[in-house]
Amino acid sequence: MNHMINKQLNHRTIRFFKEQAVPADLLEQFIQVAQRTATSNNLQSSSMIRITDPNLRQQIAEISMQPYLATVPELFIFLVDQYRNDQIATTKNGHAPMIGMNLFFQGAADVYLTAQNMATAIESADLGTVFFGSILNDSERLVDVLNLPPYTFPLLGLGFGYPDDQPELKPRMAMNLRVGENSYPMTDDLLADLADFDEEMTTYYDSRQKNKRSDTFTNQVAQKLAIPHEKRDAIMQVIEQQGFQLKP
Repeated sequence: MNHMINKQLNHRTIRFFKEQAVPADLLEQFIQVAQRTATSNNLQSSSMIRITDPNLRQQIAEISMQPYLATVPELFIFLVDQYRNDQIATTKNGHAPMIGMNLFFQGAADVYLTAQNMATAIESADLGTVFFGSILNDSERLVDVLNLPPYTFPLLGLGFGYPDDQPELKPRMAMNLRVGENSYPMTDDLLADLADFDEEMTTYYDSRQKNKRSDTFTNQVAQKLAIPHEKRDAIMQVIEQQGFQLKP
């Protein structure tokens, strides 16, 4: 097994980091990897903001409701970004284009590919990573905090640095429930098929040294889907406020 596949198979989310700066040359390499990531139609419709201002970090941590976000050695926010392309097309064509759902989702794909590609590079250098989907807890406030222009939207955060933690490898469900061949991987009794995984997850949470929580996977799913999140459920409105025309 090669070095990188081994790293990927042992991926862990790191939430505790050493007080050690990421060297500038490594940081530049990670940014170069982001630059070379596949991009839909070569529109390059994503951007990143490196957050170094402690005040901004604190505000983003409050939005995310994850205090450790403020202290991760490096923090990048990834944006869907059609602002540049709007400026180019308006100048070239003499009128503003319609920036619709298709272009938004092209940018979203670029964000996720870029963030994962960068995270893989970071972990290949023996650093640890943590994704912050929680920046979407209040996307309207985050747009204001970052003073974002139209046709941009903050989609994902990525924190990284030298790990000061080695959490257990979190279990995953069997891939026969997630991989189909030529059709969706249907199952006759999903809860029965997940029973062993439920037990494994309960054992995992029981044995954690930090943030202990004893629960099953299926209970977590049921609880999360039963509780609405007012601000997250309004994300489409914020995207439209940013200028994207999501309705035909």
